[in-house]
Amino acid sequence: MKIAVIGGGSTYTPELVSGLSRERDRIDVSELVLQDIDPERREVVGGLAQRMLDRQGYQGWLEITDDLDRAVEGADFVLIQIRVGGQQARLSDETVPLACGCIGQETTGAGGLGKALRTVPVVLGIADRVRERAADGAWIVDFTNPVGIVTRSLLDHGHRAIGLCNVAIGFQRSLARMLGVEPARVQVDQVGLNHLSWVRQVRLDGEDVIADLMSAHGDEIAQQSGLARRLLDELGVIPSYYLHYFYSHDAVLAQQLDGMPRATTVAEIERELLDLYRDPKLVEKPPLLEQRGGAFYSEAAIGLVGALAADTGEPHVVDVRNNGTVEGLAADDVIEVLAEVGSGGAKPLPQPPVAPELLGLMQHVSAYERLAAQAAVSGDPAVARKALLTHPLIGQHPLSEDLVDRLLEADAAHLPQFHAEIGK
Repeated sequence: MKIAVIGGGSTYTPELVSGLSRERDRIDVSELVLQDIDPERREVVGGLAQRMLDRQGYQGWLEITDDLDRAVEGADFVLIQIRVGGQQARLSDETVPLACGCIGQETTGAGGLGKALRTVPVVLGIADRVRERAADGAWIVDFTNPVGIVTRSLLDHGHRAIGLCNVAIGFQRSLARMLGVEPARVQVDQVGLNHLSWVRQVRLDGEDVIADLMSAHGDEIAQQSGLARRLLDELGVIPSYYLHYFYSHDAVLAQQLDGMPRATTVAEIERELLDLYRDPKLVEKPPLLEQRGGAFYSEAAIGLVGALAADTGEPHVVDVRNNGTVEGLAADDVIEVLAEVGSGGAKPLPQPPVAPELLGLMQHVSAYERLAAQAAVSGDPAVARKALLTHPLIGQHPLSEDLVDRLLEADAAHLPQFHAEIGK
């Protein structure tokens, strides 16, 4: 099997390499290619990856390259984990909205739109090369944010793709710790969209124990979600952390206006990580990587690849077409739910009707994601404005107009599709 990692110079890559080693009995990777456009990252991250694989006794071939075509040639799986514009663009995502009195977050609200506009065309370009050069039946696994919009765009353009986020596996690990059991015994059954999901059941050895969990650990779960315990009790579900941007909007905005952008912290962590990675004695992922975000990404990614390759039918939480799974959403909306995964892809498991207080928010954000994906491809500022007009965190015409103008100006170097349209 050949796996190509696009954005292989990411500081996440040691997580992935570590996961490959653990799953070597299930996934026979004869060739691993790390592709990245940044020469320094290729050298530093690629060097650590080689040392890790050597220590693990990897018998296959590792290639580090900037050549996209060479990377995807004959690949069975292509994992995409890129950040168009780097951490500087992330800083823009987090600060431009704040200047307009809106929450600044790189995957949610106006910041998420900015990231989608510059990311979707690049990912689609990569996917076109995969279609032309990869092995027949190759899968694209997208970890690039905003995952829901990127996955929708890939599927809209006919690519064989599945979206992946680490939120669900993070829940699984955290709840297993609270239960005092091995994670493999815990199954998280969530419903929603990427970065907009709620856990409705937590099954321990097949039995739903969410009520017991909330009774014994409700305060801790609420604290982790950034929300009040009373809200979780009333909803009867466990919201993902990203819901606090909606449910506690004003408090979060006040904190952001008074604090340091997360992008600044992450940029510093990345600098420290790359310095650590340069150490020729380092042969395993350092503990600092846990502070970077994306925890358990390797387990989620490699588990998904294994299920696709071995046709296991294992359940994984992934981003896929709705196709009637959630009543009230369009068939072509992309949802994030538990699905059976095999060689033919992911088949969402049946979901009972979603409560109106959850479904209403999903419908709003699904409509926004549809418009955001259209705007990213068309380069039409009017469609981008409609997207923000639809988003629950924005929803006002003067504000959406101001935000789109600011986003297009801040990201001009990465938005040629818009500036070509504006110049007409």
